[in-house]
Amino acid sequence: MLLAGDLGGTKTRLGLFERDDRRPRPVATHAYPTHQFDSFTAILDAFARDVGVPLTIEAGAVGVAGPVVDQKARLTHVPWNVSVSDVGSRFRTRRVALLNDLEVMAISLDVLNSDELVVVQRGVAQADGNAVVIAAGTGLGQAHLHRIDGRFRPVPSEGGHADFAPRTDREIELLRMIRGLHGRAAVEQVVSGPGLVNIHRFTHGGRDCAAVRGLEPRDMPAAISQAGLDGTCPTCEEAVSMFVEAYGSEAGNLALRGVATGGVFIGGGVAPKILPALQNGRFMSAFRAKPPMTDLLSAIPVQVIVNEDAGLLGAAVAAQELT
Repeated sequence: MLLAGDLGGTKTRLGLFERDDRRPRPVATHAYPTHQFDSFTAILDAFARDVGVPLTIEAGAVGVAGPVVDQKARLTHVPWNVSVSDVGSRFRTRRVALLNDLEVMAISLDVLNSDELVVVQRGVAQADGNAVVIAAGTGLGQAHLHRIDGRFRPVPSEGGHADFAPRTDREIELLRMIRGLHGRAAVEQVVSGPGLVNIHRFTHGGRDCAAVRGLEPRDMPAAISQAGLDGTCPTCEEAVSMFVEAYGSEAGNLALRGVATGGVFIGGGVAPKILPALQNGRFMSAFRAKPPMTDLLSAIPVQVIVNEDAGLLGAAVAAQELT
């Protein structure tokens, strides 16, 4: 039996999988609201109770939302420290890997089915090309995939904490607001769930908005997205448009940095929820608008990962490789 985990700032998924030649088979999976627990070990204990451990665990792998150094990590959006011993000691296995959350999402790409991807730009994938993954959720994750011996090998990144690069006068005004609030403007303070809330604050200029009235901050991105997509709030609609364009621009930046002629993959919790807004042309227009590289970017396939368990699946693949 394989143990897989995907530890995020909002939701944590854990699962047991059986080995398979290509794609590990799920046996039991559970999702937990991260903020309702005071540690990762508490979530592991809840999972063990839910699935009736003890079981024989051959190997385990967990993706975490933060940089992993020496198989230890401090999460970016949750004040927790995580290590391989947290997993190994509770499930009595020495074969444990701690990976960046975008790294495990990238690993899943080799085993995802066509119906788990939605094409935004068809393009033409180069057989020897590298690829990239970008994922907006509680934060903004990025990873590179280098093609080595015919396979994608993921390279984690903390590019979401790099500086936001505004392209228009309106985005420059947004940057000034975020800099006033936080001292600097990181790209994930624009391209993420909380980033959408920042944009909403900017487009509304501090005015009341019925779409988010009385909501907790973690519930606001979904409400803003819905109001923007269905047109019930024109200023929320502007916020969603600004978000989509900033997302497309940053995806194009990442594609250039990785020369991603093998493809760009968009993951995370936000993209599937706003898929119509990603397909209306604004995202791809911002993605391609980088002369003199417009032709290069226009030829790159761009797809949205719509399997919400892609990170968990990638962790299962990583665990299987440990065996």
